[in-house]
Amino acid sequence: MDTVWLDRWQFGMTTVYHFFFVPLTIGLVFLISVMETLYIVKKDSMYRRMAQFWAKLFLINFAIGVVTGIMQEFQFGMNWATYSRFVGDVFGPPLAIEALAAFFLESAFIGAWLFGWDKLSPKVHLLTIWMVTLGTSLSAFWILTANSFMQEPVGYVLAHGRAEMRSFGSLLINPQLRIEFPHVWLGAIATGAFFVAGVSAYYLLRKREVTMFAQSFRIGIFTALISSVLVVVVGHAQAQHLIHAQPMKMAASESLWHTSSYHAPWTLVAWIDSKNHRDTWSIKIPYVLSILSYNHTYGSVPGIEELQAKYVKQYGPGNYVPSVWIEFWTFRVMVGAGSLMIVLALYGALRGLREDKYILREKWFLKLMPWMIGLPLIANSTGWIMTEMGRQPWAVVGLLKTTNSISPTVGSPLVLMSILGFGAVYAAFAVVDVFLFVKFIRKGPDPEIGPDEMDATSAVQPLFET
Repeated sequence: MDTVWLDRWQFGMTTVYHFFFVPLTIGLVFLISVMETLYIVKKDSMYRRMAQFWAKLFLINFAIGVVTGIMQEFQFGMNWATYSRFVGDVFGPPLAIEALAAFFLESAFIGAWLFGWDKLSPKVHLLTIWMVTLGTSLSAFWILTANSFMQEPVGYVLAHGRAEMRSFGSLLINPQLRIEFPHVWLGAIATGAFFVAGVSAYYLLRKREVTMFAQSFRIGIFTALISSVLVVVVGHAQAQHLIHAQPMKMAASESLWHTSSYHAPWTLVAWIDSKNHRDTWSIKIPYVLSILSYNHTYGSVPGIEELQAKYVKQYGPGNYVPSVWIEFWTFRVMVGAGSLMIVLALYGALRGLREDKYILREKWFLKLMPWMIGLPLIANSTGWIMTEMGRQPWAVVGLLKTTNSISPTVGSPLVLMSILGFGAVYAAFAVVDVFLFVKFIRKGPDPEIGPDEMDATSAVQPLFET
């Protein structure tokens, strides 16, 4: 079996699996911070119970995310040693800062927040959870700084047979990073918001803790609406950036085999014949691709065939076309999931403006929302697949091909064995994660403690009471 193919499958499998947990961690801790802020501002103990309930689910997700994330950085040294040697001087510092600074920040303040409920002043305790929120966001920022270099390399110079850093500041102002980070971060907020709204709907459907979970539902659904709309706005800017930075990725995502006319149509659906470089059947909407690309009805978009010829002249013989089928359909699944998120969030937000008794009457919607927790996960995963697969055949665009990035001493049998091993371990993690989520969701929030009982019990009451 082809070693490059296996290495890519292993990295893709572990990355997508890890990315199930990262957005939920970022989104959940943000919402928990909002809930505790409301507790401080309104002096209502319901928001304290709310924050503590969601904290249990956040900590479960955070723990699984940390474990699955460790594997990601090890792969660079094991399966992708040539890649690490070539770009490690540029790629390594952002990852080092993420591990030593951002991850340390969030981990340290998680401890202070977890054990400081009745040991720190309310405002200092609130600061700790916002520092966790900052830490998770900074972790994403530094990881995306490294990824943005792979998409659009800046701040380097080729010397001694490898890429060496010339300007760390250039990495931080990378045009790709400026649009990729807000897109991913807002998607993470939407992920956490749909999770909160979906689980809250589960409780409302069963009429458990109605007052608390109606308010929790409102917080989640309004956040979901705002973040989902902003994801589309930033995603539109990112698509326009692709026209200039990675036109082949854009062309593949549109199955645009030849440079479009002055008024470029957008392909809604198509039956793609990759072998013969054509679409055997398609539905096109006039002018829309020009609007998406340039914000007006005119403007030509480069096609796959013309870009392939250009890259052969620029980089030498080779196939510079990514999988058009994957790019085309992952983009549409991502957009479809995102559009459905906006529709659901808008409907839920309108219902959330009304009293609790009216929300309880929307039984069909409450039954639907727990299943819609998976929508942001689908959008996140297909978005990343499109981003990474569309960069092929490059590991670092214009500098290093994927086929030249693997470790020469790690053969196919070892990679296949590790894929099977990691698959088994990750399956076990999934079982544990779902089991713990279901257990604590069914258990519900801890009983409300009266003022007379608070001082006597709060110091010894564990967050994870079984």
